[in-house]
Amino acid sequence: MLTSTRRAMPSPLAPPARKSVPMAADTTVRTLYRLKGVAPTIEAIFEALDHEQLDALDARVDIPNGLGVPAIVIDAVYMKAEASWCEDLRRTTGCPVSRPSCRAAGLLVFAVDHEVYAIGYDQGYRLIPDRLKDRRFGLCFAIRRVDPNEIKDLVRQTPGAGKTDITLVPGGASVHAFGIEEHAQVVRHIGGRLSDVRLTVSSRSRARVSSAQGGVGLRLHLGVEGANLIADVREIARVCREESPREELEFVERVIPVKDAGLADRLDGILDDLLGRPDEGRMAVVVPDDHWDDHMETRACQIRINSRQGRRNDEFDLSYLLDRLRVQRDGRRVDALRDGDVTLFKDSRAREDDVLRRFKAIQWVEVDIALGERRFFLLNGEWYEIGPAYLASVRAAVERLIVAPLSTDLPAWDLAHNERRFCQDVADHCPGYVCVDGKLARTRLHRGNGVEVCDLLLPDDTLLMVKHAHKSAGPLSHLFKQALVAVQALQHDPETMTEFREKVAKAPGGRLLPADFQPTKVILAILLKNGSELTADTLFPFAQVSLVHTATTLRSWGVTVEVVGIRGKACDCEADTEAV
Repeated sequence: MLTSTRRAMPSPLAPPARKSVPMAADTTVRTLYRLKGVAPTIEAIFEALDHEQLDALDARVDIPNGLGVPAIVIDAVYMKAEASWCEDLRRTTGCPVSRPSCRAAGLLVFAVDHEVYAIGYDQGYRLIPDRLKDRRFGLCFAIRRVDPNEIKDLVRQTPGAGKTDITLVPGGASVHAFGIEEHAQVVRHIGGRLSDVRLTVSSRSRARVSSAQGGVGLRLHLGVEGANLIADVREIARVCREESPREELEFVERVIPVKDAGLADRLDGILDDLLGRPDEGRMAVVVPDDHWDDHMETRACQIRINSRQGRRNDEFDLSYLLDRLRVQRDGRRVDALRDGDVTLFKDSRAREDDVLRRFKAIQWVEVDIALGERRFFLLNGEWYEIGPAYLASVRAAVERLIVAPLSTDLPAWDLAHNERRFCQDVADHCPGYVCVDGKLARTRLHRGNGVEVCDLLLPDDTLLMVKHAHKSAGPLSHLFKQALVAVQALQHDPETMTEFREKVAKAPGGRLLPADFQPTKVILAILLKNGSELTADTLFPFAQVSLVHTATTLRSWGVTVEVVGIRGKACDCEADTEAV
């Protein structure tokens, strides 16, 4: 028997009285979510709802009897006596402006076969608890049914960098045109033209061309009539269950959720330990899936970790979050992160009436962890693993690129010295090497700081770039990006080439480069931590995949890549703290 201390069990809706209405469309664009951990019964669906939220909105909850499946319908209104902007406008203009704010919210939660789904109407999507959403559902369908040659929008995450890229191509383009770094990025959302679908929309001549956007939810044309909606959902479930991804989009599924509870607990334990240490750049901020619009609308953010008030700021404050977690007891830090919350406000005054969305704090944190051969990362509060076969291919590629784990051609890097001093030491000890570290080429294209083409130029005109990866993969990401930007600038920007030739000629021991000089080879020299040997095992997890992508891109531009390790030389003096 279903019970609730807050809201009585609703009665079935009576069929509406029939009346003459204009002919309506057979399909409409809606976002479909699949819920996890909810049994396909009315009682379970009802208990899964956020009753406190429904009470606060004075929502009406009913049971429809026309769908033929277990379902609950909710209608509510987000209402304020006065919109938050009115006060500002009155103070600015002196005009007596006052308008109420009112947004409707509808929600349909229903079971089809053994799964539970939800569709929001207007603001109704805010009534779906984030914790219940199957976060790969929409993406699962999209990579099976969206035409890979007509992709219109794509969202990708770069693990370890807290970077989200949103790319829109309204006219559609091949997935290859998006420049996805398959070895370094995780696709979180993909949209484009549907092909070969058996949905209600495909049987209507007026709408034979249709699109879908899939991330956490799946946004597409769905049947309006109850029977057509249920049939469409069954077909979507069949596609996800029985079909394989499109070959060009198969790489998206190389990232898989961790479902082993024991393994997830072990990863939580490692994370708990990391949270107790000083920040070493392992943690990054990431916007929760499908909430980028909320983030862009935010004018204030409140973080609470085991506290009543927390801290409010204009934006998410990672330093404050980590400081609060560091003072928690051992073994309780991840729990505090999962229990803590982040509230976004649409007004800088951060009043309760201005709340846009509340999240668990863990949804805003990203981190990567290695367990032997396996690589995991935390994204949107859940652990994921990059497929073992994929990692094996990346590892093999990295091993081919590392031609010398510890180079004997280069002098050891005195750990008391910064990058510039090391480059000068190399030029002093290696005949024919020209040090151009810090000599930036400033052009109309590369204004401001300019572009650093390389750190050293070898006697055969190979570009040598060095980096000390002393804390995290961040410096290596900078190194790989430098290689791409430098080569591209030399190949396509005559001003950069002219400036580079002049700087090489003026540098100590410099020389005049040929007028037709073009880079054909790049060597990436890396000092790991305190000089440990550079291997596929010691290279940071996501630096491996970024390295492979960089080498692949440069090869497509006619430039070969080699990687060497730099020997470290310890000393008793305090290390130079100048940024490198």
